[in-house]
Amino acid sequence: MKRIWFIFAQSVTACLGVLFVLRVFYPHLLETGKEGIVINQVESKVMPSQAKAGYSGAAHKAMPSVVNIFTSSKVVAQNPNEQFKDDPLYKHFFGDQPDSNEEDQPESSLGSGVIVSDKGLILTNNHVVASADEIEVALADGRKLSAKVVGTDPDTDLAVLQVDAKKLPAITFAAPDKLSVGDVVLAIGNPFGVGQTVTQGIVSALGRNHLGINTYENFIQTDASINPGNSGGALIDAEGNLVGVNSAIYSRNGGSMGIGFAIPASIARQVMEQIALTGSVTRGWIGIEAQDITPELAESFKLAQARGSLIAGVLRNSPAEVAGIKAGDILLAINDKEVSDSSSMLNLIAVLKPNEKAVLKIARAQQEIEVKVTVGKRPTPTMAVR
Repeated sequence: MKRIWFIFAQSVTACLGVLFVLRVFYPHLLETGKEGIVINQVESKVMPSQAKAGYSGAAHKAMPSVVNIFTSSKVVAQNPNEQFKDDPLYKHFFGDQPDSNEEDQPESSLGSGVIVSDKGLILTNNHVVASADEIEVALADGRKLSAKVVGTDPDTDLAVLQVDAKKLPAITFAAPDKLSVGDVVLAIGNPFGVGQTVTQGIVSALGRNHLGINTYENFIQTDASINPGNSGGALIDAEGNLVGVNSAIYSRNGGSMGIGFAIPASIARQVMEQIALTGSVTRGWIGIEAQDITPELAESFKLAQARGSLIAGVLRNSPAEVAGIKAGDILLAINDKEVSDSSSMLNLIAVLKPNEKAVLKIARAQQEIEVKVTVGKRPTPTMAVR
């Protein structure tokens, strides 16, 4: 019996030894053919904080400063048969009709705005509040306040509102002229009235003009989603600072197509400060009509390159006429700042202060000369009667 147990123990020991050798030196002989599940997992201790944060820091910094704006206006209902109400034949069949002007139909719209002062000043688009009889502002903390218009500037499509509240979370403006094509930006607003929304994109272009949207155009173009209701909202950089005020979109169906336009914060600030101080915006004016220099015009005037702006007309008794500027002159620079086209010319003249001297470099008869002009105040545009 002892011999049998001795042989069994030796056999087991030998088998275990063989298995050990196979496991160590020939592991593939013991594989079952089933593959294990591979899980990629990042150790929490090596995860950078930036990877988790994204742009949430910028969004949370700016979101309290962006408000929703609700406006309402009264629209007089018009009776299509108003012109016949005094006709005897019409009265015979339909009787006396009530005056349709006695009933008003309310009309509402929405937009966004940006708190620019802790004393209740809010910046938005002029077209958001242009025809409003009543304006209500909804703050990010849930409060709803009545607002009044401090002043508007239709030429840049900007307006400044005032609410009766203090210690509001005012937004921080970005440093001027620091924005570049390709920079990441976030658009904050209230699209379609769904509530405050943040979208992300990049700066697609700078200095967009000739769009026919405003009189003075120097837009930031972005592919951050901007939809109806975003007008007047904030365009911020990756640090949460204001770089623009969302204003318009290019769209064929009413929704975002990746082409949105914002008014640069530098322009918005200039307009806002003037409105806050005086209630209006004062711009320089010299009284000329201009057009872009095309390659054909450049060849006709024997210019080396198509640059500057052709003065097509000079208004009578204007500062330009007094200074001796004539139709056919080519404006090359204003106070040593180059004029590239008629749009840049308009913007350069607008920032001039009335009653101050400006030096204009013009080309006349293939010679460059300098002319001093006493800047006037831009007249208020006359509204056309529809």
